[in-house]
Amino acid sequence: MDVPLPHLDRPFDYLVPEALDADARPGVRVKVRFAGQLVDGWLLERVAESAHPKLAYLEKVVSAVPVLSPDVARLARAVADRYAGSLADVLRLAVPPRHARAEKAVTAADAPPTDAPSVAAPPADTPAPNSDPTSGAAAPPAAPDAPAPDAVDPRGWGDYPAGPALLRALAAGRAPRAVWSALPGENWADRYADAVAATVAGGRGAVVVVADARDLDRLDAALNTVLGPGRHVRLTAADGPARRYRAFLTAHRGEVDVVIGTRAAMFAPVRRLGLVAVWDDGDDLHAEPRAPYPHARDVLLTRAQLGGTAALVGGYARTAEAQLLVETGWAREVVADRAVVRARTPAMAPTGDDPQLARDPGAASARLPSLAWSTARDALRADLPVLVQVPRRGYVPSIACAECRLPARCPHCAGPLALPAAQGIPACRWCGRVAAAYACPECGGRRLRASVTGARRTAEELGRAFPGVPVRTSGREEVLAGVPGGAGLVIATPGAEPVAEGGYGAVLLLDSWALLTRADLRAGEEAFRRWTAAAALARPGASGGRVVVVADGALAPVQALLRWDAAWFAARELAERRELGFPPAVRMASVTGPAEAVADLLAGAPLPDEAEVLGPVPAEEGRERMLVRVPRARAAALADALHAAAGRRSARKAADPVRLQVDPLTLF
Repeated sequence: MDVPLPHLDRPFDYLVPEALDADARPGVRVKVRFAGQLVDGWLLERVAESAHPKLAYLEKVVSAVPVLSPDVARLARAVADRYAGSLADVLRLAVPPRHARAEKAVTAADAPPTDAPSVAAPPADTPAPNSDPTSGAAAPPAAPDAPAPDAVDPRGWGDYPAGPALLRALAAGRAPRAVWSALPGENWADRYADAVAATVAGGRGAVVVVADARDLDRLDAALNTVLGPGRHVRLTAADGPARRYRAFLTAHRGEVDVVIGTRAAMFAPVRRLGLVAVWDDGDDLHAEPRAPYPHARDVLLTRAQLGGTAALVGGYARTAEAQLLVETGWAREVVADRAVVRARTPAMAPTGDDPQLARDPGAASARLPSLAWSTARDALRADLPVLVQVPRRGYVPSIACAECRLPARCPHCAGPLALPAAQGIPACRWCGRVAAAYACPECGGRRLRASVTGARRTAEELGRAFPGVPVRTSGREEVLAGVPGGAGLVIATPGAEPVAEGGYGAVLLLDSWALLTRADLRAGEEAFRRWTAAAALARPGASGGRVVVVADGALAPVQALLRWDAAWFAARELAERRELGFPPAVRMASVTGPAEAVADLLAGAPLPDEAEVLGPVPAEEGRERMLVRVPRARAAALADALHAAAGRRSARKAADPVRLQVDPLTLF
């Protein structure tokens, strides 16, 4: 039943009246009477008998179309158990809301013509041609123009020694599992399209999940080129309820073998599923913001484990979670040889290393050091575009010490200081007090400067520095898909970098310290991911491409960027997290809510003996957060204990809500 109470997270038995017998098939939406109210539900199974002597009847079959397949129902149960959530919450994410008009349009083709001759039905024990035994419905015949296994071109993966073998395994119907580190300048959408085509050639389907609409458009165009139009569908909430539900039904009925989309597609009902893939799994858009907060990568990997399908996790960077798959042997890495990496990588340089500081002492504190300025100037003179990545949009959101770059904090409440007045006296954004006698607690400096200058202000400054050069911005207001290849400046926030025709001549990564100094477990990993996404758009070094990162070259993320070594950095991150006891080396859950409610839930949870309770720490709106940490081997026990404790609180109608998150994306 669609009731989000943990203590009701179990199936309930109902009688099927004779009038609804034909429509009440497993997977349909129904309405039932529960506690005097009419609630929505899903019909999971039809059985002859029940252990309960007295049952109520189904009230209504909302739609006779079975939209919940057994595979998706099993996956939803596994995801709910992993994240200490309820099945109803996961099914709400897995199956889009019903749209009656779209459903009628899709199923209208099933109705036989009124003047069609009658056809004798086959015997009851005779399976329908091309039927899928798990669905109870006839599957359409395979498309006659499906690519043959020997027609899949492996040359696109030729720069990766294990790439052609991956395509051969997919075309042969096997289930390889790979973690792919893409080269700079790689058209990742084409490589994913090759992998999908190989899977289709082997007679199976695929699900590919990307982070945002721009990546989805690139993958959509690549699949149209490789497979042809009409061979796949897009599944994303941004397309609207009607179009999304129509695409969902098209996939559920087996009319297409491939579904691509944002995280809304991670539960897509593809028959004969052979491949699940995710691009750029470190992007926080892959994390569902609604309970039980599943991550698209983890859902797809769970799906691969349950169904024995192939899995592909790719990106320019590599997350610690992906590195764990490699180190445990669950997946093989697909990487290029170092000689190929050096040939494809643009020339990279930091501004904070010793040789650069010797030439330009001001590079330690300058926002645009001379190296970055001269690199942009040379690219523009060569009639090449220049990309400037700025961590934030807008103008000046905060200030910091001009000497050591430590963010300026209010001495009274530790809130962020700003310069709201024309006289330049810093004031706190939280309590409003003036900090006229501010001194940096780190170095004692008294000079302040803007800590982050946003994209709009940067565009104005660079427009004045390079008069006559066209300046474009790409960010929240407008995200550009591409820009021409001539001289021009492109100011973009992370994730909004447009592709330049022929590649950028220079890429400047400004305000890098703003990414590295965030109070976040994933600060270094996220900075490296954003840098590689921008640097990958530059030309190779032999063709004049250069990347300048305004940071100290001794920092580990900068070193990984200079060598383009995502595997080394991910292994280093994972080793540090193992030593400190942080995810993914361990399984961790956060419990957030009023102090009394958090204490009540943890007191009633039968936590494993190995569990370590950390906290409390302040959370938003007067709440507090407690963290529970266990070894990965005890992950299931932790989720079961927290779910059981939440169920007991809901059974006794506890007033204060508590939010449970297993492996939260942000810990601090």
